[in-house]
Amino acid sequence: MTLTAGTTRPLKVLREVSPYGYFLVDEEGNEVLLHYTELVGSKPSIGATIDAFIFFDSEDRLAATMKKPLLQLGELARLKVADVHPKLGCFLEMGLGRQLLLPLSELPESIAYRPLPGDEVFVVMKHDKIGRLVAKIAFEEELSPLVFAAPEAWRNQWVEGWVTKTLQMGSFVILDGGVVGFGVYGMIPAPERTRALRLGERVRARVTFIREDGRVNLSMSEKKEVGRELDADRLLAFLKERPNGGMPYSDETDPDIIKQRFGISKSAFKRALGKLLREGLITQKGSWTYLTEAQAEDNLGGDETASLGADVNKSSGANVNTLPRANGTASSETSGNVSPRANGTASSEASGNARGEAGK
Repeated sequence: MTLTAGTTRPLKVLREVSPYGYFLVDEEGNEVLLHYTELVGSKPSIGATIDAFIFFDSEDRLAATMKKPLLQLGELARLKVADVHPKLGCFLEMGLGRQLLLPLSELPESIAYRPLPGDEVFVVMKHDKIGRLVAKIAFEEELSPLVFAAPEAWRNQWVEGWVTKTLQMGSFVILDGGVVGFGVYGMIPAPERTRALRLGERVRARVTFIREDGRVNLSMSEKKEVGRELDADRLLAFLKERPNGGMPYSDETDPDIIKQRFGISKSAFKRALGKLLREGLITQKGSWTYLTEAQAEDNLGGDETASLGADVNKSSGANVNTLPRANGTASSETSGNVSPRANGTASSEASGNARGEAGK
């Protein structure tokens, strides 16, 4: 049997060659260098048998080390991304003070889905076409035998795990098993993702459904009841920050625009709007959503108080840009750059700019 990169073999210490290290030999007389920098513990004695891991050095020569790798040929492990090369792929820490290449051909086509330094990917150590050690992404056939069925207690619980595969349709995740075992296999469907997920990214998600085979469906969002409250608060705060208390988003807005602007699904957006409508906090006019008059006046009242405080602190004769408000409405200068309301309807300017604002 020849010496094979990626394996650990018992080898005999044949001789020492200074300043390089020790030559080791197998039962068939194949020799390999154990460099001084690859020693662990005390120096070995000539004739002693030691366990050594075989790998290729920086010049593609077979070499030996007494250090223990995180995985060996054919084994599966989760390795941390140490560096990323745009033309070669990802370099993974393998426990030897050197990296294992995860080739570009193993990575998703979309750059947004590719790992970044610090991410951790499940891989299997393999040989490439010329025998060098490389990493291959571990897929379902390698991971499935290791996972266990999710316990019923996980339903609606928040869990964490690592993305093992990410596609437009969704992302597959191995959830932490803790003391129970390797982990649980799950999937986050695309509508349940709040953002694009990278291969190897750490993700926190909620178990929405436990399948008969023990796998789980996941969501990165809160339960509808909780999420509706949070989303409604966010939308209300957003409207209050707008100059005219209005936004060019409504039930008619495209789902992709909603996702891009607020990071939530169209259905979640509609639930939040529905809550605010029922509570009398907003109104909708065409493709625009506005604060109600009462909410707008409260919001303007807060602005007037802040403006008054600022005016008091200004020295007399200072150039004051804030114009007074009358009858609870904004001055002409304040409203010149926003979509005004007239007789309860959005102005033509508001309607004309709605499409442009939605694209932001």
